[in-house]
Amino acid sequence: MQSNGAGQGQESSELPCLNSAQNGESSSAGGTHSNGLLSNTDNGNNSVGTSNGSSVGPCVGTSTASMALNSEVGSLKKKKRLSQAEEDVIRLIGQHLHGLGLNQTVDLLMQESGCRLEHPSATKFRNHVMEGEWEKAENDLNELRALMHSPNAIVRMKFLLLQQKYLEYLEDGKVLEALQVLRGELTPLKYNTDRIHVLSGYLMCSHAEDLRAKAEWEGKGTASRCRLLDKLQTYLPPSVMLPPRRLHTLLKQAVELQRDRCLYHNTKMDNSLDSVSLLLDHVCSRKQFPCYTQQILTEHCNEVWFCKFSNDGTKLATGSKDTTVIIWQVDMESHQLKLLRTLEGHAYGVSYLAWSPDDTYLIACGPDDCSELWLWNIQTGELRTKMSQSHEDSLTSVAWNPDGKRFVTGGQRGQFYQCDLDGNLLDSWEGVRVQCLWCLGDGRTVLASDTHQRIRGYNFEDLTDRNIVQEDHPIMSFTVSKNGRLALLNVATQGVHLWDLQDRVLVRKYQGVTQGFYTIHSCFGGHNEDFIASGSEDHKVYIWHRRGELPIAELTGHTRTVNCVSWNPAVPGLMASASDDGTVRIWGPAPFQDSQEADGPHENCSNMDS
Repeated sequence: MQSNGAGQGQESSELPCLNSAQNGESSSAGGTHSNGLLSNTDNGNNSVGTSNGSSVGPCVGTSTASMALNSEVGSLKKKKRLSQAEEDVIRLIGQHLHGLGLNQTVDLLMQESGCRLEHPSATKFRNHVMEGEWEKAENDLNELRALMHSPNAIVRMKFLLLQQKYLEYLEDGKVLEALQVLRGELTPLKYNTDRIHVLSGYLMCSHAEDLRAKAEWEGKGTASRCRLLDKLQTYLPPSVMLPPRRLHTLLKQAVELQRDRCLYHNTKMDNSLDSVSLLLDHVCSRKQFPCYTQQILTEHCNEVWFCKFSNDGTKLATGSKDTTVIIWQVDMESHQLKLLRTLEGHAYGVSYLAWSPDDTYLIACGPDDCSELWLWNIQTGELRTKMSQSHEDSLTSVAWNPDGKRFVTGGQRGQFYQCDLDGNLLDSWEGVRVQCLWCLGDGRTVLASDTHQRIRGYNFEDLTDRNIVQEDHPIMSFTVSKNGRLALLNVATQGVHLWDLQDRVLVRKYQGVTQGFYTIHSCFGGHNEDFIASGSEDHKVYIWHRRGELPIAELTGHTRTVNCVSWNPAVPGLMASASDDGTVRIWGPAPFQDSQEADGPHENCSNMDS
């Protein structure tokens, strides 16, 4: 344990459900289903004979039984009118089934429910787009104009239609027709002139393959027209035409929300619904989380002040009051650690360690009265640099520049240096009493917490500095997320605070941890750094989900203050903690057998993740 001197209208055109006789509105006969959509297979029983959108009687050839069914459905509709939510669900199911090619099933669903999948004008528009009848599709836009929230969107929709028409003419080798579309139809729209210039360049394409490559276009056919429809549908109210794959989108959002709310979800997100079961809610068990002691490292013979996994996760460095640094090798399959080498000679003990970006070097710093730092080559085990600018210095913290060729170091006596790998002084900042350091990814900005209870940003290139964080109590240590946006602070007598460095606001105060005036180092961890862990003076390790103030786990086992925790960046289920009790504990999921025996049927992580 280190004592620290810091002390210191509907659209008005909303569609009601219709009786079964109204489901056949379409612009063409024989090529559509009774729900108005294009048929993949036409057996002659589902075609209709109306093109003006008016109500029609039962389909030609409909059996007596079918008419009886329609009559029964009509009477059911009178008894119970479907709610808006029920209508929406039916339309969503119908759209999904249509996407699977089950068009006859869609017909029956719409007929039996008395609903229609989309507005008749939208159906005509869809069919004309898919058939490549561009003039008819443009005429359909006039009917759709009155149904839209924003009539101005018609221009954008027309532009997309004409662009597809233009590209298809080019692919067919009809250069004159394409040129006419470009000059006589697209240009007069006076919309997206930059895109028109790009389109004009495609006139120089020598063949169809060249056109598809330069335009990043699938080519004439169903695929590109379906993609075009997806874009066009975004301009139409859902009451007129459903957004593309709407049911799939809703299910995906539901899965993501369940994962987001799962306190122990610590695996890589899979955005595909193919890897999940929609039959069960997603839940992860605590037993799959790093809450269980897998290994106790006892090679140090005094208080262990610091621990840090390498950037690639294959090694762990631990520093102790016993004047040694131990490098541990991580078996990436079994996740067991074994001693790789011991680095000796740190007379004052080792209170801070920093891996170089490529994990070639490791810098070790001592406590407050130490004026030296050591730069070790981990691959060879040799000491490359032992640096000391003055015996009056106190070099207690260090941070690597992202280029791996420079580092900054400092201490509470007012030292703040930038040095090269040989310890040569490149720059210095006078009178800054440094408690902890961090280099941001821009390669220019260095964050430093000081004795004025703040974190300031220092730019060594233009010698400017600015306030970023201001606390009311001493900042004992801090660390920054990988994206450079969030800072995690251990604040004396207050505990663990999360700050947004960009907005410069305090985001959250985490509860539970015991933090006095000793230096405790917390960390981000897990997939996407969704979790936060910290040691504590009550001998525990605390873990929080980043979005919750209460701990989701309190890990016991250490018998004295836990000074530092480190989460393996490559193995989300592996964490290390260092304590004044002289041990380093390695935490991981529960053993497989115990987990299987202890978990109930609904506590296991469901197969949402394969």
